[in-house]
Amino acid sequence: MNKYSFVARMPDKPGALHRAAEIVKSYSGNIIRIQYDRRIDPATVFFEVTTTPESYSRMKQDLHAIGYLQESLPTLGFLRFSVYVPHEPGSLFELLTYITGAGANIAYIDFDDRRGSSGRVTISLNVEETAIVESLLDRLKSRYRLEILEYDTTGEQLDDTVFYVRFAQAVRGLIGTAEDEFLLSLLQDVNHIVQELNSLGQDPKEVFESILLTGRTLKNTTGDQFYADVQHIRLSDAVEVFCFQMPGGGNIFLLRAPDETVMIDTGYGIYHEDAMRMFRHYGLGDPGKIHRIYITHADADHCGAGGLFDAKAYTHTGSLEIIRRANRAYGSRSESSILEEVYTTVINLFSYFNPPKNPEVFPAERIGTRSIFPILARFRVHDLEFEVLESLGGHMHGQVYFFCPGHGIIFTADTLINFGSLNEDRKRYNSLADFLVTSVNVDSDCARQERKALLKLIQDLDEELAPTGRRCLVACGHGAISILEDGRLEAFGPVERYRAKGPER
Repeated sequence: MNKYSFVARMPDKPGALHRAAEIVKSYSGNIIRIQYDRRIDPATVFFEVTTTPESYSRMKQDLHAIGYLQESLPTLGFLRFSVYVPHEPGSLFELLTYITGAGANIAYIDFDDRRGSSGRVTISLNVEETAIVESLLDRLKSRYRLEILEYDTTGEQLDDTVFYVRFAQAVRGLIGTAEDEFLLSLLQDVNHIVQELNSLGQDPKEVFESILLTGRTLKNTTGDQFYADVQHIRLSDAVEVFCFQMPGGGNIFLLRAPDETVMIDTGYGIYHEDAMRMFRHYGLGDPGKIHRIYITHADADHCGAGGLFDAKAYTHTGSLEIIRRANRAYGSRSESSILEEVYTTVINLFSYFNPPKNPEVFPAERIGTRSIFPILARFRVHDLEFEVLESLGGHMHGQVYFFCPGHGIIFTADTLINFGSLNEDRKRYNSLADFLVTSVNVDSDCARQERKALLKLIQDLDEELAPTGRRCLVACGHGAISILEDGRLEAFGPVERYRAKGPER
């Protein structure tokens, strides 16, 4: 018995759902998930069933035969117009005959003879093909006085009788050309998020809007709209660190040494070209000088551009497995969460996920301990020696930190974030993920324990460095490189705003 899913588009009338269920039952299929909400779309039902391959094939044939199986996503347009019909019996019937004959679906109609509007009828149509529109309008023009009020082919004006088609068109606009089969599969996944969050009391329309806003934010902060906040700090006589806060998602760090540049985390794949232009602006643009990439964890905003560099990448074996399984909750107690799994699919799609290919994984056996964290390995960047500390898996299984006590810097990934240094746009973007998965940490209790231990580690190093006048720099996964002041993270040194058209101080 295999698991299959399909989308049914059926008439909004009594018995329709029962008829579809009867077909599933007739082939010994077991419905394991069904979701229908007429508040979202009065005609679309999502099914998951278990059955044999042969039975599923015959099941689809029967559903197709009665017109219930949705196998394509037509590109729908919206047309609103007014016609003036004569004041005589049967005139409205004749008008509707023209519309029905053209195969157009009426979404809205408004007429009241008492208004004294000379027989004006206002109609909105959802139409699949522009040829149908043109043919219909030509026929109507030859018979009636007609005014076109609105004609839209983007799908933005479609009403909720075709909500899922409208949503699919919006997704297609964000990711470019996509086959209908792919979009229907994506709709199944997105619908599953909606079903889960709806059971938690969330508004379904807010879920859909949050998903689209995630994609729109990323797309709308590329090219001429790209920007970043930049810090440049010298760590030793030979090595300096650059922190690039991207418009959405996590930071990219570059450690520039005399003979190489080392990257820590890569940002989203969608920002790669913009990031390379920015690196060139700061004299870091030769990709051949980036010899090594160290990945803190497998979220798309931290590893999603790794495959676009010709450099050796290093990460935790847990991160490699999360990438392979496309489930950010893998290896945690939240592993079975449909919210985590589907969010991973959605964000990877919108962000052009291109993770490192064949990365080298850190050894599984510890070589020591730092606070509560196992030390898995050490590496050098010129005169800086880093320890690879294994997290406890609070934010994500396989997350690691890079700690250089000798020169006073720690890369904390998403365990520590300077939220106060985030601008409002970044805060809004980050809140979308929190809403869609309810928490970006796969184990919140564990994440709190990690934060407490890291803060103690930083405080202890600050005390050790005090005689030298130096501080422990906290390179957060999001927000500015910071220092710890009275238990709070405060941005360290100047922060410059880079824009696609040049820096802004």
